[in-house]
Amino acid sequence: MQRKTVHIKNMVCPRCIETVEGIFNDINIDISSIELGEVITQQEISKDQKEKLNKKLSERGFELLEDTKSKLIGKIKTLIINSIHYSKEPIYINLSNYLSDQLHHDYSYLSRLFSSVEGITIEKFVLSQKIEKVKELMFYDELTLSEIAFQMDYSSVAYLSSQFKKETGMTPTQFKNQKKPNRNHLDSF
Repeated sequence: MQRKTVHIKNMVCPRCIETVEGIFNDINIDISSIELGEVITQQEISKDQKEKLNKKLSERGFELLEDTKSKLIGKIKTLIINSIHYSKEPIYINLSNYLSDQLHHDYSYLSRLFSSVEGITIEKFVLSQKIEKVKELMFYDELTLSEIAFQMDYSSVAYLSSQFKKETGMTPTQFKNQKKPNRNHLDSF
């Protein structure tokens, strides 16, 4: 039997992996490996299984990516989300080089493709993800704003604060003082 790589949109967290794995198990599709945005099956998926998979994934907020451009955009998002939300190290990467190296495409091509399909630039997507991570770190109240700025690779607290205000319409202090902070799902961008 031939392995099949399946790309799935909106797999953005470890719980998403568990959910998608459960869907594949329900349909009796054996998995070789699974990670954010990608499942490798142990065999080809039949037409009937693909229809069931599409339906069940869609019911849970996921989407099967079929064409090459959609897969590439899904990979861009997954790499960005992984580097911002799940990396144990502070963010010090040159994003354009990182994406080009990982995806084996020129960054200008990736940038044009992403903008044309998503309606926002990669940089705007990165900024949105970074601000969500800042919100999370502030919500848990374990780090100072200065430590958060350092961890998220902002040059200063002032720069972080200005980016935060531009993105959310409020200062970090105003966000922190809310009774119910407004956080977005990672796949809602």
